Amino acid sequence: MPGENLTRIEAQERRAVVETHEYDVVLDLTTGPEVFRSTTTVRFASTDGAHTFIDLIARDVHSITLNGRSIDPAVAFADSRIVLDGLAAENELVVEADCLYTNTGEGLHRFVDPVDGEVYLYSQFEVPDSRRVFAVFEQPDLKAGFKFTVTAPAAWKVVSNSPTPEPTPLDGDRATWAFERTPRISSYITALIAGPYEATFSELTSASGRVIPLGVYARKSLWQHLDADYVFEKTRQGFAYYEDKFAYPYPFAKYDQLFVPEFNAGAMENAGAVTFTETYVFRSKVTDAIKERRVVTILHELAHMWFGDLVTMKWWNDLWLNESFAEWASTIATAEATEWTEAWTTFNAMEKTWAYRQDQLPSTHPVVAEINDLEDVQVNFDGITYAKGGSVLKQLAAWVGIDAFFAGVGAYFRAHEWGNTELGDLLAELERTSGRELGTWSKKWLETAGVNTLSPLIEEDAEGNITRFGVVQTAPADYPTIRPHRIGIGFYGLEGDALVRVHHVELDVDGDRTDVPELKGRKRPDLVLLNDEDLAYAKIRLDERSLATAIEHLAKISDPLARSLVWGAAWDQTRDAEASPSDYIDLVLRNIGAETESTTVRTTLAQLQLAANAYVAPEHRDATRAKVADRLWELARAADAGSDAQLQFVTAFASAAATRTQWETVSGLRDGRTTLDGLDIDTDLSWQLLVSLAAGGLVTAADVDAALAADNTAKGGEFAAQAKAALPSPAAKQAAWDSLVTSDDLPNTVVRSAALGFTHPAGATLLKEFVDPYFEMLLPIWNGRTYQIANYLITGLYPSALADDALRDATRAWLAAHTEAPAALRRLVAENLAGVERALAVQERDAQ
Repeated sequence: MPGENLTRIEAQERRAVVETHEYDVVLDLTTGPEVFRSTTTVRFASTDGAHTFIDLIARDVHSITLNGRSIDPAVAFADSRIVLDGLAAENELVVEADCLYTNTGEGLHRFVDPVDGEVYLYSQFEVPDSRRVFAVFEQPDLKAGFKFTVTAPAAWKVVSNSPTPEPTPLDGDRATWAFERTPRISSYITALIAGPYEATFSELTSASGRVIPLGVYARKSLWQHLDADYVFEKTRQGFAYYEDKFAYPYPFAKYDQLFVPEFNAGAMENAGAVTFTETYVFRSKVTDAIKERRVVTILHELAHMWFGDLVTMKWWNDLWLNESFAEWASTIATAEATEWTEAWTTFNAMEKTWAYRQDQLPSTHPVVAEINDLEDVQVNFDGITYAKGGSVLKQLAAWVGIDAFFAGVGAYFRAHEWGNTELGDLLAELERTSGRELGTWSKKWLETAGVNTLSPLIEEDAEGNITRFGVVQTAPADYPTIRPHRIGIGFYGLEGDALVRVHHVELDVDGDRTDVPELKGRKRPDLVLLNDEDLAYAKIRLDERSLATAIEHLAKISDPLARSLVWGAAWDQTRDAEASPSDYIDLVLRNIGAETESTTVRTTLAQLQLAANAYVAPEHRDATRAKVADRLWELARAADAGSDAQLQFVTAFASAAATRTQWETVSGLRDGRTTLDGLDIDTDLSWQLLVSLAAGGLVTAADVDAALAADNTAKGGEFAAQAKAALPSPAAKQAAWDSLVTSDDLPNTVVRSAALGFTHPAGATLLKEFVDPYFEMLLPIWNGRTYQIANYLITGLYPSALADDALRDATRAWLAAHTEAPAALRRLVAENLAGVERALAVQERDAQ
């Protein structure tokens, strides 16, 4: 994206000559559907006589005035920057511009509700998009106080970081809201949300004694589905937990939570005005996994009010200081302060699976990443920054002691409130409270990449008694760091109808091999589980006997975390081509029906389908896909009426359907000819079934249009785009391709949904015609679209369902021919390639 990047060196050079004081941002949202008027006054200190630039992305810049001196926009404004020369020791800059609304979820997003025609706006500024709304020094270490004044339709609600003031009426049904100035914060966590949102309010008393107003907002047409009281309850539990553990009161004046349309992420930690995806407004029945995820997300964003908003990283290489901490804090708070007490099992099944996958890609990086520019950070919101970092912090908290860890965190907040920090600032406080030296730990865990693998080394005598037990640690050749781990080792044996833990030891593992003499002489158990209780961040291996026991009896393990570890170990061995994907599929189909943890079911079913669609040998694929779908339908029929498992198995069956008979069953479910006790074919489930039928060719575009007419909502539009793109005809695929690549007018969530339908595995053979066009579009899309849309298209349209030599070779050829392409673009393509290369290796293992 030419002209919109910012390098770390440029940011450092600018920080050396600029100290920001305050912004006055005046916005007029009544100037039409395309642009809004933005007037920014920024006051800042500078080195006398210096020159620098301020960031702005605008359609038109009308005037620039620096210290009373008019500057010609035609001369000073280009490539998202306004050049500032001849700075004084103290400066005032005024910029008046027309900025564009977006439909990409970046900057100020504008949405028209198809239900009632109402207009809704929300801002999304992380990483570099406050510059799409006002002129700003767009880097996290140039904090300032922000005062927003907003003119909008009088009937709207307007929300920002400070409490919403009473509006001043203007002519023509307009009004102006003049917000109080914020504390010193970074620009990326400022916010503006405006529109005819419905809202409800409450309050709580902070540990400081202050009364904190609370608000929950959503669109009118979704309001009936929002359980605001539950959101308030989880918020109160989070406030009480964090204020107690951090020993630092909530730092902002109020706390609003707003569910906004067409949101790219799960949520965003705008100070005092958190935005959430509408996925968390449940208009239809959802799984317990989604319900729990909402709670974790609520507490994740609340944790950011301290870690990220009160204290902020200097530059994006320490993004992990925000995200890893929020991942860890939200999980422990969920487990200890809410009813979702198995949150660490969920963390293992979801976050750590994500982390292990990301840490084995060619783009893996240390938790403390090397971020050279904005494009680097855009692609770094990944499984390392979030999930590996969270896993490592869990390990650190156990090592230094949880009380010392929380004490260090509280000291960190007090020492650096309203400031910017780096890794060393946090470690210094933790060293003081724990008495431990953390430099060596940091170098091995935060400053090096890669995941270790721990395997059992077991020797036994003729009677089955262990004569030697060791833990072997290996590291990938490219990242050969051998690390210290605190792990548990669990012995599990069959007792009646249960697989129970009969022995457990906990120890430190370091070096290539660690002998465990205390296990010598014990009877070899049916299953040996390394990393029992999930203390360490490492892949684990099951020995041959343990894997056989798992395939036959995994469902009989009573502890959900132990089951999750075994599920994960079996999947890792499969992905690494050390075990047959066909065996993994058998393991899942035999045991998943008894799994009680919703997120474990959700994650495992997704892995099951990946194995069936891409990992089994091509000559076995059709039969395997049919077998998988048949068994999922059996599990759906056998599940308890109305249960979480029933819903998960039905949706997985619809997604996996691969034969005419199976799609006929899906059709019967959707139209009521086939029923399951307790299963309500509600709006969203009906759409999911329709997408399946579209992929199978049992419906037409006209049928999709009819469904959209019956559910003409934002969510309905996303499902319709997915269904049409999944239709298995060359014409339908071409139409979907053209709507995404040739045209650029679709909103972000429709782009994401259409790409999902386009690459549906049922239509994989049709994707061969799009391999060459895919590579031809990469550079134009990267250069011509915003980052978020480019990312959706580059990852979402990659024809990974083909998983063949030709796709691998074409991807390698593009990378070889485009060594000078932007590093962030090459990273996305290289990650696509890694998925295909892994699939081919596992296919080869399956064919043996």
